[in-house]
Amino acid sequence: MSPRRGRSDRRTKRLVGIVGVVVAVGIGGWFAGSEMQSPADAATSRRPPEAGPVTVAVERQKLTATVITQGTVEYGEPQAVALAGPVGPSGSPGAEGDAAQLVTKLPAEDAELKEGGVLMHISGRPVMVLRGTVPMYRTLGPGSSGEDVEQLQQALRRIGFDPGGVTGDYRQGTAAAVERWYASKGFTAQSPGSADEQQLAELEAAVTTAQLALMELREGDGSSEGGDGAEGEGPGSQATRSLRLGAAEKELQRANKALSAFKDGYGTKVPAGEVVFLPELPVRVDEVKARLGQAPDGPVATVTSSDLVVKAVVPGMDAATLRAGMTAQLRTMDGTEVRGVVSRLGDGDGKKEEDTDGVEGGAGPDDGAAQSGAGSGGVVPVPVEITLPDPGPLRQQSGASVKVTVEVGTSRGAVLTVPSAAVRTSADGQARVRVERDGHITDVPVTVGLSAAGLVEVEPDGAALSEQDRVVVGK
Repeated sequence: MSPRRGRSDRRTKRLVGIVGVVVAVGIGGWFAGSEMQSPADAATSRRPPEAGPVTVAVERQKLTATVITQGTVEYGEPQAVALAGPVGPSGSPGAEGDAAQLVTKLPAEDAELKEGGVLMHISGRPVMVLRGTVPMYRTLGPGSSGEDVEQLQQALRRIGFDPGGVTGDYRQGTAAAVERWYASKGFTAQSPGSADEQQLAELEAAVTTAQLALMELREGDGSSEGGDGAEGEGPGSQATRSLRLGAAEKELQRANKALSAFKDGYGTKVPAGEVVFLPELPVRVDEVKARLGQAPDGPVATVTSSDLVVKAVVPGMDAATLRAGMTAQLRTMDGTEVRGVVSRLGDGDGKKEEDTDGVEGGAGPDDGAAQSGAGSGGVVPVPVEITLPDPGPLRQQSGASVKVTVEVGTSRGAVLTVPSAAVRTSADGQARVRVERDGHITDVPVTVGLSAAGLVEVEPDGAALSEQDRVVVGK
């Protein structure tokens, strides 16, 4: 190749390179210019779009309203047990009297107590349980009468010791039944103590003394009437003898009355501290509060029902949707499910409040829990108790936490639903939804129904409303 041709090729390559650089610089400048904005343009681009309604489509679906809360597995009906008085014969000294009321045997926790059974021992005497609603408040024995005696007689008959009649009067038949009951538990019923025997002897002696005094006065009066000296006695002596005779007769009457009254109560008794009446039996000993060797002051134990229950608390508005007899689904921490039944609601002081921004009594936040009004008023807590027909895996889980779900309502098939935020209530109480159609907003009167999971059942009042419509829920 000639030297001239070589120089020509180099010039051509250099020219092509220069042209390429110029083109690249031009393209870069154009791109940079197209991306650059003035401050005014930048501010304009950062402005929010014009506000418009936020809408949600109307849906047709089946609604199920539930109340969901947390509960605790417990034994039901806890109640304190206290003694109504001392055991044994009141007023006698030593181990049998008031001076030696000490706990000598404690009940076992978790033990079951059946009617007629022994709860504990006080100073070697039994404390036994019977079913009844009238609390023990006095010693029962011959001469006692009232509804507490009738309750005792009914209990004796239930446990197999017939008192001979349920009359409300404590007589020998009741005393004999009490003796047989105590003997069946290895104890001797409380017969009259030494103090009672001594008092009986004293009263009988008083009657004898009064009788002798009256007899002496009468004999003296008779001898004086038959003797010659009677004519010499003046009116004053006759009056004195009459007064003395009348006083002796009254003294005998008083002595007989006191003896009769004492005998009415003399016999086998049930000391106030030896029986505890409980509304329901059997029960379970939940906690022992008495201490061995100490006086049984205050509650000696806490007992519960033998049945497990679940106790929970719900806001008042949720409680207003619950009814006794509703089915509750209980879920343990490990996923096991057990069926329960709502058996008791609290006083229910919480009341619904009208929510002028939504549905009266409508659903709360869409969080999947307590979907019947929690958070929109009526939040005063109400206790709920759920019984367990078959505790199953919960049988040994007292104190465990469970999730409680109660279905409180279901719509009749698929219904039109909107978010609760879409419903407005006007001053006249008419519920409405705002429907967007072709850029225009129209108020549609509706009747609201079931609310659940943040949704509300609506039925249009005359105006058309369908699944294709979109309702306004905000801006």
